[in-house]
Amino acid sequence: MDAPTEKFVAIEADDDDTTSSSTRGCGLANLTWVGVDKEELRQRLMMPEYIRLAMRDCIKRKDTTAIPDHLLLPGGAVADMAPHAPMVVFINPKSGGRHGPVLKERLQQLMSEEQVFDLTEVKPNEFVRYGLACLEKVAGEGDECAKECRARLRIMVAGGDGTVGWVLGCLGELNKDGTLPIPPVGVIPLGTGNDLSRSFGWGGSFPFAWRIAVKRTLHRASMGPVARLDSWKILVSMPSGEVVNPPYSLYPSGGNELDQGLDAGVDAPPVAKSYEGVFYNYLSIGMDAQVAYGFHHLRNTKPYLAQGPISNKLIYSGFSCTQGWFCTPFATDPGLRGLRNILKIHIKKVNCSEWEEITVPKNVRSVVALNLESYGSGSHPWGNLKPDYLEKRGFVEAHCDDGLIEIFAFKHGWHASFVMTELISAKHIAQAAAVRFELRGSGWKDAFLQMDGEPWKQPMSTDYSTFVEIKKVPFQSLMINGV
Repeated sequence: MDAPTEKFVAIEADDDDTTSSSTRGCGLANLTWVGVDKEELRQRLMMPEYIRLAMRDCIKRKDTTAIPDHLLLPGGAVADMAPHAPMVVFINPKSGGRHGPVLKERLQQLMSEEQVFDLTEVKPNEFVRYGLACLEKVAGEGDECAKECRARLRIMVAGGDGTVGWVLGCLGELNKDGTLPIPPVGVIPLGTGNDLSRSFGWGGSFPFAWRIAVKRTLHRASMGPVARLDSWKILVSMPSGEVVNPPYSLYPSGGNELDQGLDAGVDAPPVAKSYEGVFYNYLSIGMDAQVAYGFHHLRNTKPYLAQGPISNKLIYSGFSCTQGWFCTPFATDPGLRGLRNILKIHIKKVNCSEWEEITVPKNVRSVVALNLESYGSGSHPWGNLKPDYLEKRGFVEAHCDDGLIEIFAFKHGWHASFVMTELISAKHIAQAAAVRFELRGSGWKDAFLQMDGEPWKQPMSTDYSTFVEIKKVPFQSLMINGV
């Protein structure tokens, strides 16, 4: 079904805002636009200067206990001074073919310098801990404008799925403290896959006519409806002697918090080291993660090769062939054999407290736990399943806010290619409310995993198992719907 068409009354627009067909179908939704006035947009988004400067000062000092008086208005400000949709933007300069610097400059022109954050300079947790806390402190002292800015605040993330997940995870910490409301998040798609962006109507790519598109995107983000998204906590528990370099979205955990309802027995290491994090799109184990790991390593060591989504996908395809996803027989290397040799899967079904072991299909080389309908740049590997098949397998129709995660597998690169072009569905394994993967060496030195596009190499032990446990986070994330 085509996306609904919206029109905005034409007003005096700046000279870069001529309607262009190159912005349609390029990734920022199928909308017809007449014009968005630059100054009116600034008024809708830009917070008063004293609030912007106070927040910037607190983030810079990493302290909210004492806000300098000269940064505040005497007696506070009235609510009418608050913009309609105060907004901040986070940019990942490594995404989108390195468009970050020019995009940052453009956003600062449309909003203000203090409301645009480069993630290499200000981390989202720093914004939450100091910037947002500053806004709440000013509001708590009777400033009605600050109070309205906090209540209306919206966040845009210019980056890929991993960057969006990073920001969502930091905002999710507000739920633990009861600090409400949680600002909803929209996306400017700068990654390679952009499945979170696709799932909420922001499209799958960065448009060529980006100067026009960015302005229109911010306008849509200021008024788009809010939708809900499940998030999933992951706990990785491994023997303490193993050395791993996890992605930034995984951080050391204080202790081994594996579900005690499923006894790990003698396979559990006597002393464990744990990492935890949150994902929103998918977790995968196997050959697809190995290919992603090789691609990310190349992009970080030779960034001049990563000039945009097209070149990224060409390089990605090359890694798929050279690392055996398509061409190498299973038997040439233990690391290229089916995951059944090293993997066990246990699940909890909805409204069930008991764990159940699920058989890993033969000869599958990649297993994916998927939250969204979109995967791998807009494909739908779970498929649109017929009611009789759903009933036969005990499944329900999949949605990103239903409290369930879909588990499926790929046999090899050719199988994955047919699934991605939606000629066939993936190998369905289970639909679950909680999952535990158990990995054990058996001739493998390393396994490869990836979470929302961020891969890592996981060392394998022949003596003890590594456990990857997935459970739903009690609170849902809020997303701005771009359509």
